[in-house]
Amino acid sequence: MKKVEIYTKGHCPYCKRAKALLDSKNVAYIEYKIDEQPELRDGMIERANGGYTVPQIFIGGDLHIGGCDDMMALEEQQKLDPLLAD
Repeated sequence: MKKVEIYTKGHCPYCKRAKALLDSKNVAYIEYKIDEQPELRDGMIERANGGYTVPQIFIGGDLHIGGCDDMMALEEQQKLDPLLAD
């Protein structure tokens, strides 16, 4: 599996939903909690080309797939698993 990174906030229902999907697939991920580490927010926005809402999800280091709804759409279209595979 490729490395997955997800920027989150603790109270965010979309973050919880995105992490639940990754957990259901047994995908390990690195979580950056920007409510606990606000200094990471600017880097997230830069990496996400201006995306400032959470979650922001990255696969393989540099592939930005967007947020929760974007990841759910990829899953529905059966395009998520190929992105996650090595």
